[in-house]
Amino acid sequence: MKKLFFTALVLISTLSGMAQKNNYMTFRGEIANKNSDAIFITDGRNKLIKKIQISSEGVFKDTLNVVPGRYSLSDGNEFTIVYLKNGFDLTLKMDTKMFDESIIYTGKGALENNFLAKNSLFEEQTDMGSLLAATEVDFLKGLDKKKVDDLKRLENTKLDPVFIDLQKKSIDDNYNGIVRYYKMNYEANLAKSKLVNTMSPSFNYDNYAGGKTKLEDFKGKYVYIDVWATWCGPCRAEIPFLKKTEEKYKGKNISFVSISVDVQKDVEKWKALIKDKELGGVQLFADNDWNSQFIKDYGINSIPRFILIDPTGKIVSADAARPSSAELQVQLDALLN
Repeated sequence: MKKLFFTALVLISTLSGMAQKNNYMTFRGEIANKNSDAIFITDGRNKLIKKIQISSEGVFKDTLNVVPGRYSLSDGNEFTIVYLKNGFDLTLKMDTKMFDESIIYTGKGALENNFLAKNSLFEEQTDMGSLLAATEVDFLKGLDKKKVDDLKRLENTKLDPVFIDLQKKSIDDNYNGIVRYYKMNYEANLAKSKLVNTMSPSFNYDNYAGGKTKLEDFKGKYVYIDVWATWCGPCRAEIPFLKKTEEKYKGKNISFVSISVDVQKDVEKWKALIKDKELGGVQLFADNDWNSQFIKDYGINSIPRFILIDPTGKIVSADAARPSSAELQVQLDALLN
């Protein structure tokens, strides 16, 4: 009887210990080229859940007590979505110079979080600018296809059922949010189309190569303008495609101009990224970030934004196709060949 009692006591103690162990998760990682001395975990309402210190070597480790769900992980400069759940023992490895492209998870919870990391890359490939500029019929057709593709990636996986349900809800919320945004911006899209064949607003901005550069300096050439910022993930995702486009049309009657809307205090960060990424084309820094007159004249409220201007200074497209879109190559081939 005594033996049975102690056996039961040990079992209860073990189960109690297991329960306590599952009341938290462990999160550790190694961040190359860290932007700050901490990472921040926030919930869907942007409430801070945990601030985790990063060592001088870029290493961090902490525990969290969380409700299973999607959270935002930020280094103060960029962010990514993570799935956290008590019982996880999750390890992150990341290089901030590439951010989303470099994220790799290992350990318990890695399956769901690697899915999210890959999913963010799929999101960056979506030409949302062209989709939002389309007619309502084409917009809904394209958005419906995106939703089907998003849901299809969840099929035939060993993902946590709770995660799958949360991801499906996120897909629905995202779909409905984009539809609302489209309807709110329909008039703005109409305004963009009315800009076609009108003279483009001008600019006169600081050039990375030195001095100032204005739109009139490119008279006689087509001008493909990329409005971007160093902190913008989708903007940076276009960089490899923009480089290939510049190379393809090298020697043709077109200039490639990139205009940064970074705030003035980040001008050195802008210069460092240009050097680090070996960016080509003409690199300009807008004089008053989002409030720069050129940006306001085009009604730009989201980036990346691409603009195509003809050799006379008239607007071909106030919301041109992205470098990653096959549509751009078709258009440029028709104009330049």
